[in-house]
Amino acid sequence: MADYSIKENSWIAKLAARKLKSPDAAIVIGKTIHLYNSSKQQFLQNERWLKHELCHVKQFEQNGFIVFIIKYLWESVKHGYYHNRYEIEAREAEDC
Repeated sequence: MADYSIKENSWIAKLAARKLKSPDAAIVIGKTIHLYNSSKQQFLQNERWLKHELCHVKQFEQNGFIVFIIKYLWESVKHGYYHNRYEIEAREAEDC
């Protein structure tokens, strides 16, 4: 897997947290994992959460930046967030 970076206190992740009605959130954009209401240290200590977000980094790599965003959004519109195939794959990665 390619390199990735982590950005704490991200406004992008804050928007995701609001949308998901969650106290904290992580969202991947390209090779950057954006965090809200979680420190980098806390995030890295949560193995399942880390594996989930790294799966999204891999999905960006495999599909390309723009193509993945389009596919991800289409899946979300068509099936909803929880049943989005990219989210299903990322949840499955949590247990690997």
